[in-house]
Amino acid sequence: MARAAERNPEGTPGDWFVDTACIDCDASRQVAPGLIGRDAAGRSIFLRQPETDDEIAMAWRAVQVCPTRSVGHVSIRKPETPAFPQNLGDGVHRLGHNSRDSFGAHSYLVLRQAGNVMVDAPRWTRDVYEPVAELGGISDVLLTHRDDVADAERYAERFGARVWIHADDAAAVPFATDVVDGIEAVAIRPDVMAFPVPGHTKGSVLWLVDDHLLFSGDSLAWHPRKEQLTAFRTVAWYSWPAQQRSLARFAASPHRFDRLYPGHGWSHDAPADDLHRLLVELTDRMLEEA
Repeated sequence: MARAAERNPEGTPGDWFVDTACIDCDASRQVAPGLIGRDAAGRSIFLRQPETDDEIAMAWRAVQVCPTRSVGHVSIRKPETPAFPQNLGDGVHRLGHNSRDSFGAHSYLVLRQAGNVMVDAPRWTRDVYEPVAELGGISDVLLTHRDDVADAERYAERFGARVWIHADDAAAVPFATDVVDGIEAVAIRPDVMAFPVPGHTKGSVLWLVDDHLLFSGDSLAWHPRKEQLTAFRTVAWYSWPAQQRSLARFAASPHRFDRLYPGHGWSHDAPADDLHRLLVELTDRMLEEA
């Protein structure tokens, strides 16, 4: 639980607060935009107290997404309807309950007749596995890279799911049942394709579902202030030039996406042609910075 005695004094006074254990993962700000912001030290704060039902729902999502349990309230009763899984449309659900082991990365459940897939994993909690079971369980766990594995093994064991990882990151996931290798795109089933994108880590992968939903891990995200796609040079642990080449190779493929779901960073929806243009522009900028 969030610690009221350690609330960040920079936040707006009131029942809702963020304590000083915040690690600046940005997750709470992404599920409560305009309500939770950032102080000068990079920690999350309530910019204002929630008032409407929608704002209170956003605040509860912030509580249940925070990996350090830093978002809380003084006296407000927990709602009967859980904040997660959060239905984002197209059968995609944000799972919440982000793990500190993944530095607060988002994870997702995608409902499909061929079998539901989990992209990356949250921390292990009945608040995830019980609703996931009600939604039909999991047939495949798709890991975007070695950093955001969290409790994937426990979810895979619970639901008897296959676990996919790139061979170059497989050492971090000894429980994986299947590996993707090389840099060529590969369909692991008719509705799911893997695009290896070495850069953030050597074994980073983009997962494309139904040829329009892109799960990008830490390789690609939306920049809301600049209204453009972005990549994170400061955390290109393997190689920034390799990441530029990887994303350029994906942009040159015939595949397109109109919905972007990153592990870290902001999601975004836009027409596929617009996102393709923005991706090409990003790779051009990355080349100039290499």
